[in-house]
Parts: sequence; structure tokens; C-alpha cells
Amino acid sequence: MSKIYFRYGAMNCGKTTALLQVAHNYEEKGMKILLIKPAVDKKGDKNIVSRLGIERKVDILLDSNEKLKHVLKLDNINCILVDEVQFMTKEQIKELWIIAKMKDIPVICYGLKTNFKGKLFEGSKALLEVADELEELITICKCGKRAKFNARLENGKYVSVGEEVAIDGIDAKYEPLCGKCYIENVLGIDSF
Repeated sequence: MSKIYFRYGAMNCGKTTALLQVAHNYEEKGMKILLIKPAVDKKGDKNIVSRLGIERKVDILLDSNEKLKHVLKLDNINCILVDEVQFMTKEQIKELWIIAKMKDIPVICYGLKTNFKGKLFEGSKALLEVADELEELITICKCGKRAKFNARLENGKYVSVGEEVAIDGIDAKYEPLCGKCYIENVLGIDSF
């Protein structure tokens, strides 16, 4: 029985680059992967794009109202890779979990755990509930400490209100921060 994996981290920790490396490794061994990205992620259009400059066309650009069982062709698939999984619905995550268990296909999901408000995304919450393995990918804050939070900047200032989904580099700018820098810069608390 295959597993469902959730590999998460703050902005700029290398999630997409890691996904592309896993895709390369499978294909180098003659195996077939299926690459999925939620359609709400407008960055790169029908491609996933790494900050390192590598990109790749996705096999399925998934709308939030689509059911995976209606769009997936699982013949001869050795692995399903999902980028920006935080934007998937809990129902879609449940379908991925069922595929891993019932079709014996590993599902490896990459995405953010929390939004810029420090709250779990719907897809991430659902994955934390069902994933067989969790792996945090690491990046650093501007102060040099380990970053775990995603801060949104508007007009050069940190914000803590607004729509949950705003795509990095298109609708908004984000910065990974450690807990202390998040508290000071985003929440505006400098003493306790």
C-alpha cells in the first residue's frame, strides 16, 4: 500500500525545485509521473515554476470544483506529484489519499502549511490529517533564523488582513519570517 506525503515549508524553501527533482528521478528510471497543480495558482500559467528558473508543464491544471476521479487517467502511473497543494480542497485531498491507498500509487504533495495570517490552508489542514509522512523543508528568515511563517507585503509594508489567496509575484509579494520577526513585523508586537 502506497503512502501520501506532505512536504511543506515557508515561501522560498525549495518546494517546487524538490518536486521537479523527484519528477526527474522517476522519469530517469523509465517511470511515469502525473503532475498536478491547482488552477488558482496563476504563476507560470500551465507550468510550475521554480525560483531557480526551471519550469515544467503540468499534466493537470485542477479547478477547485473538479473531482480527481473525473480528470485523472491512472494507467501506468508510478507516482502523482502535486505542487501548491495548499490550494486544493479537503475533498480533493481525500481523493488523493484514496488513490494512494486503493490504487497503490504514491502521492507526493508540496505546498505551504499556513497562509500569511498564520492560519492553515484548507488543503494543508486536510493533508495534516491524512498524510502518512510529513516533511518540513527549511528556509531562513532575514535575521538568519529558521523561517516558518509567510509574511505578505503590500507597498513595502507587512499586512495581516486581506484575501487568503494572492499569488506570489503576481498579486502580492511574500517573505519567509521566523516567529520573532513575524510577531514584530506583521503583528506589530515589540514587547511582552
